[in-house]
Amino acid sequence: MPARDKYHDCVCNALIKDGWTITNDPYTLKWGTKDLFVDLGAERVLAAEKGSKKIAVEIKSFIGQSEMADLEQALGQYTLYRAILSQQEPDRQLFLAVPEHAMHDVFEEPIGELLLASGLTRLFAFSILKEEIIRWMP
Repeated sequence: MPARDKYHDCVCNALIKDGWTITNDPYTLKWGTKDLFVDLGAERVLAAEKGSKKIAVEIKSFIGQSEMADLEQALGQYTLYRAILSQQEPDRQLFLAVPEHAMHDVFEEPIGELLLASGLTRLFAFSILKEEIIRWMP
């Protein structure tokens, strides 16, 4: 199994505060003979709709030497996981979880806005200090 991201526990706590139940840690994907591991699986009961919403969450810290290298790696994983989820569990939405600084430095810049507008990625930003989700960016 891969190592946990630096902010793994922070994101777990933020999701729980936001009303999610962590169902898988990690969320395992299997394709052919390959095993892949998305950081988290979570579910939220929707009482009004008598159902639930399921998500998978890939956590990225964006603390490397290059924001663009971090973005390229994150998008590669995200694309692979999304393709597999679309076949195995199409009702589960995939999100990229990024710290607040990455939201400002990457996803509120033109390159990030392009990714979000084109529908290439869904993400949420979290506060490291408060361990809370501060913004969903579907």
